[in-house]
This record gives sequence, C-alpha cells and structure tokens, in this order.
Amino acid sequence: QVQLVESGGGLVQAGGSLRLSCTASGRTFSSNTMGWFRQAPGKERDIVAAISWRGGTTYYSDSVKGRFTISRDNAKNTVYLQMNSLKPEDTAVYYCAADSNLRRFGVRDSEYDYWGQGTQVTVSS
Repeated sequence: QVQLVESGGGLVQAGGSLRLSCTASGRTFSSNTMGWFRQAPGKERDIVAAISWRGGTTYYSDSVKGRFTISRDNAKNTVYLQMNSLKPEDTAVYYCAADSNLRRFGVRDSEYDYWGQGTQVTVSS
C-alpha cells in the first residue's frame, strides 16, 4: 500500500518557522516530481511548491517565494518544506503529493496522483 505521510505541522507565531516532512512508503518516488499543496478553510487547494526528481528544478507560488524552501532526500524517500517568516495567511492544511507521470513537472493538483492525509499549520498573529 502506497502512503505519503506528512509531519511537522503545528501552531506557530507570525514570523516563526516550521519544517514539514513527507515520507513515502510502499514504493519509491525518487524519480517523481513531488509537490506541496495547501488548503485553507473555504478555499481551493493550491500549490505551494514543487521539486523535480533530482531537485534541480523547483517551483514556488508567488505567495511563498523567498520564504519557503522545498527539498528532498531520495535516499530517505522524503520531501521537505522549510517555512520561514510565516504569516497568518499561511494557515492551512498542507498536503504532500507525488506525480506518477515521470515526464512532467506538474504545478496543478490535477496532475498529482498520490496524496498524503495532510498536516495542519496554524500561524497566529
């Protein structure tokens, strides 16, 4: 059974930092684009960041560019999201996802096939 399990969420004050981790089990995703998405209450799920299989290509939404960093450790089958200078508007459930299409660098949630259960990030003002 393929699973993506996120961890590292929590409550933090504005200006603080959190590091999210997403570890895969059941198969390796070392050749796949991985992404982080988030969904705030009443809003659609949006991409936050994506990383190519070797980490050479990354994508960030404008809202997090310069504050968040996506990285991966293929030996550990894990992808990370370092979040700095957090703002209350970053409050959301954060999801890790994997794209099964090895020829694509996806930035839309419809392009991702495997999803974690999500981890809550709450930023207080």
